[in-house]
Amino acid sequence: MTAEFKQRIHDAIGACRAIQSFTAQVSFDDYSGNLMLRSAVERQFEILGEALNRASELNPAILSSLPELRRIVGMRNRIIHGYDAVDDELVWDAIQHHIPPLLSALPDILLSAD
Repeated sequence: MTAEFKQRIHDAIGACRAIQSFTAQVSFDDYSGNLMLRSAVERQFEILGEALNRASELNPAILSSLPELRRIVGMRNRIIHGYDAVDDELVWDAIQHHIPPLLSALPDILLSAD
């Protein structure tokens, strides 16, 4: 794989780690009541979605390794274009249930890119 593809995967891993770091030891109520925290997490979701979108343009085969990639990119688009209607509960659900398995899958994609 290209260096650019690898960089996009590194960017996605970094965004996932940042989301986990920002929300560690935080409850949903804490998250939903903290504008700065929500803004930081939403920004990382934007980076995550854009990085994976660019990675898929460079290597469409990534879709077979990450079948949820289109949903991730869709969430990024919803946060950016629907900024006034972001559902905190959906974001929180993604943090709790989708970021951990994604963070487990991304390093394998990076290793297979070598």
